[in-house]
Amino acid sequence: MSDIIEGRNPVLEALKSGRPVSKILLARNIKRHGTISEILHFCRAGGIPVEYVERHTIDRQSLTGVNQGIIAYAAAKEYVDLDDLFIISKERSEPPLYVVLDGIQDPQNLGAILRTAEATGVHGVIVRSRRAVGLTSAVAKASAGAVEYVPVAMVANIAQAMETLKKNNVWVIGIHPSGELDYTKFDFKLPTAIVIGSEGKGLSALVRKRCDSLAFIPMKGKISSLNASVAAAVVMYEAFKQRSKVAPLVKGCVSPQPFLPS
Repeated sequence: MSDIIEGRNPVLEALKSGRPVSKILLARNIKRHGTISEILHFCRAGGIPVEYVERHTIDRQSLTGVNQGIIAYAAAKEYVDLDDLFIISKERSEPPLYVVLDGIQDPQNLGAILRTAEATGVHGVIVRSRRAVGLTSAVAKASAGAVEYVPVAMVANIAQAMETLKKNNVWVIGIHPSGELDYTKFDFKLPTAIVIGSEGKGLSALVRKRCDSLAFIPMKGKISSLNASVAAAVVMYEAFKQRSKVAPLVKGCVSPQPFLPS
């Protein structure tokens, strides 16, 4: 089953049937009446993001060449709500451990991150709905099946999601070359959300500002940064190593304060 649906009627029927759709690309100059109006109604009702782009952007991604100015991305797996991740952590009787992705666009990167997340016991991954890849079949393939086991929450605003995490007593640590803390010095036994930036651009300014702390990955070579999925894997395995040395957090246990720079 393709993860790209093209054309007005196919997209409308997919929405009517309740098929999971992660987002829709719509040509900027398209007339918003008739079928398009119905599509937009379903999107508003279902909270499905609509991204208005130039027509050539849609044509470039079209597989059939008859997209009529609209493409829908059907999710290979349904997303969960952000609140569901807190429930999952509670059910595991472990301090929360999440990975937040600030605009990962490469399906191979997202798939690799999900694969490592599953291997290291991450409770869930948070992705944004705009200018980022969703749970496509390419991502599912790259994850080697991990997409079936790692809950993924899609949010409209990563910075707001980070604030929600902090209100639920989760420490938010961003991975960035300018960080003041070696990532191995952070106490990942605490409720933690690891924030990874997009390919090339890294963490956005607003996301960096919302982090409780910024950590760097020490590097010896001449390359200034790692691939996003590699950086995520390095940090996830450090969290896994630290958590493997202690018993799971029991209900009612109060965590100590994390090691944060003064």
